[in-house]
Amino acid sequence: MEPATTLAPRSLLFVPAIRPGMIAKAAGLDADLIVLDLEDSVRADDKAAARAALPGALERLHGRDAAVRVNAPDSAHFSDDLAMLDGVGDTLVVVPKVQSPADLAPLSGRALLPMIETPTGVLAAGAIAAAAGVAGLLVGTNDLAAALRLPPDAGRGALTTALHMVVLAARAAGGWALDGVFNALDDADGLARECAEGRAMGFDGKSLIHPGQIAVANAVFSPTPAELAEAEAMIAAAGGGAERFRNRMIEDMHVETARRLLQRAR
Repeated sequence: MEPATTLAPRSLLFVPAIRPGMIAKAAGLDADLIVLDLEDSVRADDKAAARAALPGALERLHGRDAAVRVNAPDSAHFSDDLAMLDGVGDTLVVVPKVQSPADLAPLSGRALLPMIETPTGVLAAGAIAAAAGVAGLLVGTNDLAAALRLPPDAGRGALTTALHMVVLAARAAGGWALDGVFNALDDADGLARECAEGRAMGFDGKSLIHPGQIAVANAVFSPTPAELAEAEAMIAAAGGGAERFRNRMIEDMHVETARRLLQRAR
């Protein structure tokens, strides 16, 4: 995996590329990354119009960090999406339903964020994460749950093994690990719990489907004041090697973790 050029986003907001009003609003929101969508949120008969609207949509974001989600590599729309990308420069490309590095070959030379949404994709996540141009992995929990034939009330616990595998693959390759969406739009407490669970698993941030979810994701995936104070104290006290810090033993790796925490807070 090629190193990501920026810190991993805490919040990725998906916005249909064909909705100029929503895009203009998104430009003023606090999401770390705006993903202009050509896939799930765009009907089949609107795909061509969405592609045509994309350059203008990027302009409406006024320089904000942005990405484009194309249609899946096995989709009838993928080849047209590839041709459209020639007009959007080096924008990060989110690629859904990636099952092997071969799916990314037509996008060679671009910065990529593959979505892991199938059992085959989970099992190949290590190779996908290590492919050229890949900045990280984004797990698509809804599609993955459907592919695993989980019952509607199975709960997120049924995905735990797959989620851990995605994080392991992303970290082994040195890139971002990004969690899937939370479907309940009016359940801020549930969203906060799922974000906290994702952060505890090692995810850097969460994909979002509504502006009202941004503040929660940004808060949960940001270091707390107590974490920052602890990190600053540890760095100040560290002398190198294994040593006692307050009530525990620390090593150089703990100090490096503290430095990463401070970098993320900045």
